[in-house]
Amino acid sequence: MSTIYARITGTGSFVPSRVLTNQDLERMVDTSDEWIVERTGIRERRISSADQAASDLAYEACVKALEDAGLEARDIDAVLVGTVTGDHAFPSTGCILQDRLGAKNAFAYDFGAACSGFLFGLLQAQAFVRSGTCQRVLVIGVEALSKVVDWTDRNTCVLFGDGAGAAVIEAGAPGILALRVRSDGALADIISLPAGGSRMPITPELIAERKNRIQMRGNETFKVAVKAMESVLLEVVQEAGIRQSDIDLLIPHQANMRIIQALGKRLEVPEDRVYVNVDRYGNTSAATIPIAIDEARRTGRVGPGSLLVVASFGSGVTWGAAVVRL
Repeated sequence: MSTIYARITGTGSFVPSRVLTNQDLERMVDTSDEWIVERTGIRERRISSADQAASDLAYEACVKALEDAGLEARDIDAVLVGTVTGDHAFPSTGCILQDRLGAKNAFAYDFGAACSGFLFGLLQAQAFVRSGTCQRVLVIGVEALSKVVDWTDRNTCVLFGDGAGAAVIEAGAPGILALRVRSDGALADIISLPAGGSRMPITPELIAERKNRIQMRGNETFKVAVKAMESVLLEVVQEAGIRQSDIDLLIPHQANMRIIQALGKRLEVPEDRVYVNVDRYGNTSAATIPIAIDEARRTGRVGPGSLLVVASFGSGVTWGAAVVRL
């Protein structure tokens, strides 16, 4: 019996038009362009308008991905949305997106793995395709983090931006060569949005304490993220049977330039083969990996047959990595 493989056949991405620069932030909180660039590498980020929700960003990315794959929305069997900033607690952003796209033959749902969302979605899509449950799956990573950022906290508000990325996954020649994801709930509190769920329902007092906004212990997150991503990256490289020298492009999670550089060095991948867009978008959480893959394809950094290695780390905590042949 022949093995069924899953591969990426189309990608798309979208970011809001509004640009928020470090100079803009200097007028909002006690910070400076020099401080932000030195510690994060971020120079600007994209911010959703008041009437833009996660599904709006995701829709634009999906339209591009479907066009790139040469498909219509009705050809899709599943719409999987990785997000922690969906339109509503329910209904799911996936169902809203399914309807707007006209993907009448697809089932749809959301899942929350924060910055690792796209990789968790890729794992689900691969399982659906390889099992024969689906022939074509649309995987989306989308965030509107500006809606939940604490704009009075200079340590976190400088980090995040909004955006969406999407990929069409179909059966075909070996594409996803290795993929692993991990979680460690013991570290759940290092990146969190405490209020708004059943554990801590929203109250005026919690809003006043800004518990309905992102909270993060940055130094601890940095240390854990680098170690976790390095470990799982080495696992997937070994599982795929490739050498570091075979990697055409390394795409680390776009959270912090220091993390990106550290991973490149530890995997011995030259800087010109490490993808960076954190300077333009900041951390777009679940959208970072699919946006980067789409940009790399559309700008000619990679093409058919290129070997990508991607990794991410996010709240939960969650992390993962994949080796992908385009």
